[in-house]
Amino acid sequence: MNNAIAQTTALLSTCALLLTGCGGGGSVTNPPNSTPNNTTTNTAQTTTTSGAIPIGIALAQTSNVALLGQEGFVGARIAEKYFNSKGGINGTPIKLVPQDTSGDEAGAINAFQTLINKDKVVGIVGPTLSQQAFSADPIAERAKVPVIGASNTANGIPEIGDYVARVSSPVSIVAPNSVKAALKQNPQIKKVAVFYAQNDAFNKSETEIFQKAVKEQGLELVTVQKFQTTDTDFQAQATNAINLKPDLVIISGLAADGGNLVRQLRELGYKGIIIGGNGLNTPNVLSVCKALCDGVLIAQAYSPEYPGEINKVFRQTYIDQYKKEPAQFTGQSFAAVQVYVEALKELDKKTKISTLPLDKLRTELNKQILAGKYNTPLGEIAFTPVGDVIQKEFYVAQIKMDKDGNTGKFVFIK
Repeated sequence: MNNAIAQTTALLSTCALLLTGCGGGGSVTNPPNSTPNNTTTNTAQTTTTSGAIPIGIALAQTSNVALLGQEGFVGARIAEKYFNSKGGINGTPIKLVPQDTSGDEAGAINAFQTLINKDKVVGIVGPTLSQQAFSADPIAERAKVPVIGASNTANGIPEIGDYVARVSSPVSIVAPNSVKAALKQNPQIKKVAVFYAQNDAFNKSETEIFQKAVKEQGLELVTVQKFQTTDTDFQAQATNAINLKPDLVIISGLAADGGNLVRQLRELGYKGIIIGGNGLNTPNVLSVCKALCDGVLIAQAYSPEYPGEINKVFRQTYIDQYKKEPAQFTGQSFAAVQVYVEALKELDKKTKISTLPLDKLRTELNKQILAGKYNTPLGEIAFTPVGDVIQKEFYVAQIKMDKDGNTGKFVFIK
């Protein structure tokens, strides 16, 4: 997590101009004993009446981004219950403090400011989108509050600052796997059409990775079509692409817009393979394109079938509650909370964290996060000195819809 002061300053000055993320007013109730405007109180003064250690969860609960953010909340809540059942932080429970980032930068900024200055959290999981991270993470960096991104995969996120890390592997590592999978399914692919949401930082970053992968595979990029994450009508872009007879379509968008684009491409007669980017990597996309989601390929950084013991527990807990397999964002949010828990436990063994002023606790916790190794539902992970996740296991899944056209699942392919 390099000290990027110049970058941080520039980002803060432009954050009001950026749009795409999880905006919207948060309706989350803050802890009644939150102590605003005091960044030097110790943990005993900033936790709930039960003495629990507060960890902020800044994810989208409203707006079109809620299709992603709500999965993150589920994973974090499962982690909270699980680790507290195991004794929490050497006998002290954790308490998740949620704030809704909604769908834009302003929502993420407000959530971070509330968690840092009012809720007095020791660290934050979030925000949902990379676009939001570029605006909100510098606020945490200035306050020296650890941030772990659970779904931020754009290039440059950990470089925002020394207190910014992520458990979500960068798109540059994950995305090309789906192009290789498509070629394995159809070696005759020659022409590729690319679509991306031009108003979102992550999707702009992801499409560059996809386009590079296309060229490296010796394929012809016949068109690049742009849209907005708020769009619902893609008839013009889809028609323009279909007229060029592509063998493969790649979409970088979010679940709502991306799902609608998949549906309209199929309705207009496109029959080739479709690759969805990370923004479509959620079962919530199934309710958008329904039967027409069938066959879409999406690269993965999490598999419910990973054999690790903690993943077995996480997976079964999720299935018991929701009667379906957990998705990537759910697993990553669980992993982010797990990193905080295990880092806090190690720190507490060295120095009782209840004796540390909050600012000192945040600083020492940040150091411990980067120093650790963690056996998570994602597999064994660690962090580079800059705060990027080190992960070994990656996958590609294909959407398989049920006969009713309303339900389906992600089937992992070899």
